[in-house]
Amino acid sequence: MAKNQINQKKAAKEFAEKWRSRGDEKQDTHAFWLSLLRDVFGVAKPEDKIEFEKRIKLGHTSFIDAYIPGTKVLIEQKSADVDLTKAAKQSDGSMLTPYQQADRYRKEQNYSEAARWIVVSNFQEFFVYDMDKRGSEPAKILLKDLPDKFESLRFLVDSGKDLIPPETQVSLKAGELVGKLYDALIKEYINPDENSLRSLNILCVRIIFCLYAEDAGLFETRTAFEDYIKSFNPSNLRDGIIKLFKALDTKPENRDKYASDLKPFPYVNGGLFAEEFY
Repeated sequence: MAKNQINQKKAAKEFAEKWRSRGDEKQDTHAFWLSLLRDVFGVAKPEDKIEFEKRIKLGHTSFIDAYIPGTKVLIEQKSADVDLTKAAKQSDGSMLTPYQQADRYRKEQNYSEAARWIVVSNFQEFFVYDMDKRGSEPAKILLKDLPDKFESLRFLVDSGKDLIPPETQVSLKAGELVGKLYDALIKEYINPDENSLRSLNILCVRIIFCLYAEDAGLFETRTAFEDYIKSFNPSNLRDGIIKLFKALDTKPENRDKYASDLKPFPYVNGGLFAEEFY
């Protein structure tokens, strides 16, 4: 074992002993996560890397307990005596488990911030949800096992070592797809004018967004957009796409509650789907 790993194992053991059988959501959340990042993972100035009480707009203003922008980790923290598998009543009257509460926050995040990971913790346990494997069981790490399992939380501080940053990779792929879509769809326009060409640009960008949102797990399933498109035949596909784009610009509580085919798709803020197209 490398010297650095030995030191981390020792630090993880000291951290676990310090927080054994303690932890109050209101009083200890900041100290717990700052210490984990600084003392176990060696993050300098962890207060600059993690955001606490991040405001999020639901039907009311709420707050994400903690969020790490650099690795897109959303943290829902509970007190040490809270069962992470049980639902609790929320301020709006709904009954949600800690994970469901965190996932509701995630769905309201801006697309660029949408959490790659959700961590639910009660100080003594960490439930880790990989949002690239949405629907799978979480990895469960006990605080007492942290000295041997700290590498399982490496994603908190390490997003990978790609030679090309992920944002650049996405931009390159999106550019290629937009070009191919544009060339294919322009043939379907009858006497395209300036307005229809603008609409085509909007259509291409929105389709690319839906493809990446589906792949990133932002929709209810990893085939939600594909399944929706396949449910239409060519004669009514245009109407179906217009209906979908309108739904993506509408909060769920304001939609037609009987439109079951639109339930897999969350509200997307930021105005991407606000403008009508021809």
